[in-house]
This record gives sequence, structure tokens and C-alpha cells, in this order.
Amino acid sequence: MKTLALSLGLTLTAGAAFADYAPVTDEAAFMQLVEGRELRHRFYPIRLVVQNDGQVTGSAVGWDVAGTWSWQDGYFCRELVWGGDPIPFNCQLVEVNDDLIRFTVDQGAGQAAAFRLR
Repeated sequence: MKTLALSLGLTLTAGAAFADYAPVTDEAAFMQLVEGRELRHRFYPIRLVVQNDGQVTGSAVGWDVAGTWSWQDGYFCRELVWGGDPIPFNCQLVEVNDDLIRFTVDQGAGQAAAFRLR
């Protein structure tokens, strides 16, 4: 059930697919976007905080999320634990459009998730 919920929560929504996103390739620019803000999925109960000390905290569909992140070669790389289940290390393309931030797994080649910056 959690796997299904996570895959639903991390799939790009149709509305976000048509928006004009600009890539974020610099860690400092990324931190300016997310520092002190919560990332909220637009349709599912997913809330994440990317902290400047390399930690990620939050919750997704009723389970806690915790992990670490780093910036590598222009990508946001993270390794998480969600409700006790590991989510393997993956580097993601980051893009922004106003108050939306989108993460696309596998350096931009996989599924994407869009979040509101609050």
C-alpha cells in the first residue's frame, strides 16, 4: 500500500507538466528557494523540509520521512527512509516555476513530482 501511495504521490501531475519550468543547477540557488520553506505536494499529503545541514524531514501519506541530501554535478541527490522503508539514493533534476519546484528522478530521465514552496 505504501509503495502505491508513494508512486502516486511522486508522479507528475498533468497541470504541472504544461508549466514552464527553469532548471536549477546551482546549490546556492536551490538553497535560496527551499531554505526555511516547506515543500508540499499539490494533491497528496506530502510535506518535506530540505535543511541546509544536509537533512530532509517531513511526512508522506501518514508516515515520517527522514534522510540526507547533497548537491552533486548540478543535481539534488537524496537518500530517504519513509515509514521505516528505505528509498534508495537518487540524483534528481530540479526545476522551478514561481512557487512550484519539480524534482525529476534519474537526473531528469524518470518520473517527476511537483511541490508548492510554502
